[in-house]
Amino acid sequence: MHFRSGTVALIGRPNAGKSSLLNALVGERIAAVSSRPQTTRNRVLGLWNTEDMQVVLLDTPGLHDAWTAFNQRMVSVSESVLGEVEAIAWILDIEPLVESLARGNPVLDENLINVRDRVVARGLPLVLVLNKIDRVPKEQALPVIAALAEISPILVPVSAKKGTGLDSLAKAIHKMLPVQPALYPQDQLTTETERFIVAELIRERVMEHTEQEVPYATAVEIEKFDESHREAGRVHIHAKILVEKESQKAIVIGQGGKMIKRIGTEARKAIAGLLDCQVRLDLFVVVERDWTRNPRLLKELGLDG
Repeated sequence: MHFRSGTVALIGRPNAGKSSLLNALVGERIAAVSSRPQTTRNRVLGLWNTEDMQVVLLDTPGLHDAWTAFNQRMVSVSESVLGEVEAIAWILDIEPLVESLARGNPVLDENLINVRDRVVARGLPLVLVLNKIDRVPKEQALPVIAALAEISPILVPVSAKKGTGLDSLAKAIHKMLPVQPALYPQDQLTTETERFIVAELIRERVMEHTEQEVPYATAVEIEKFDESHREAGRVHIHAKILVEKESQKAIVIGQGGKMIKRIGTEARKAIAGLLDCQVRLDLFVVVERDWTRNPRLLKELGLDG
């Protein structure tokens, strides 16, 4: 079998499971995953290496209605990716599609039809990835699959969480890529820096444990990444958690500092696993009013589109 390689965009609505799928394919947590939608904010590049192919996976912020400069930049990132790839993997959460059919509605709502039109207009090879297939009975999944076949004949049911269906996805994507050598070393998992992934792991914990508007008004900036004692198995990290309001700062810190301690403990364990060493993690919560509307800060955080 010929070796193939190329770039594939992972697109879809917020919370469809794009980052979970990326992490499952790459084999490491390189993208923030949360039960909350719109977790991904940047293009996250992961490398999916198999015996006969290397897929450069671009995880993108979910395509959604953009009502602020911050959200507009997120959607701009998603749109720009589509001009740089050989194929598109459209990730769909099967649960709301099953619910839509049960209510007598079409499988695709108006927003999904809009995404479909934008994707189909690109004229690129398209695979529909029906995620979270483990959550619905087979008899409920089949009508959804039949309806989606009208968009693309290539449809692969998967469960990113359980790792099922990934071999079938590999076969489908292999056929879409050009015959050429690997674009990156085959033992490499991502082009993102450790600093970026560390920030993502911290933000993941903030998003998972805070409520209301706080997760979406939060960013993480690594101020210090001291590796001077890494050979001895120790790394010291200072990270700044940005919020927009004093009330949000109070929520992130929590009563008596309990919340920030919980976030720090869980993030430190994840970072230690990533770096394979002991980690001292110092977290600071800082109010930067309206940072989601500040072009300078958005650029510093890599969110300038």
